[in-house]
Amino acid sequence: MKNIIRDLRTERGWSQAALAERLDVSRQTVNAIETGRYDPSLPLAFAIARVFGMSIEAIFPQD
Repeated sequence: MKNIIRDLRTERGWSQAALAERLDVSRQTVNAIETGRYDPSLPLAFAIARVFGMSIEAIFPQD
């Protein structure tokens, strides 16, 4: 699933580990989501949106 999580994370100066801690997931999960190897569950997608203060649609564009 295409997403802009890496860009949002680096804009804030967060490591994958720091984002993982905020989301209560492993760093490997963050890496897999960023690279499109893993699609987050709906609750995790909502948590990601909440952490970045954005809509799910903005973080996971459908184009």
